[in-house]
Amino acid sequence: MTLFFKKLRRFSHDQDGAVTVDWVVITAAVCGLVGLAMAGMRGNMTSVGQKAGDFLSSTPINTTFN
Repeated sequence: MTLFFKKLRRFSHDQDGAVTVDWVVITAAVCGLVGLAMAGMRGNMTSVGQKAGDFLSSTPINTTFN
């Protein structure tokens, strides 16, 4: 039983994976914030895309070289 407690103590003091856990948490937080920002701008982005599409479809394209 003491071997188990020694391994448990060694595991609790080990810091090898701490940086990885920090980066995973930070990355998840950034992804969540980006998702919230995109959800908030959903209607505006649709209108901006529609306006850009209308502009590009009404612009003439010159296919000859002068």
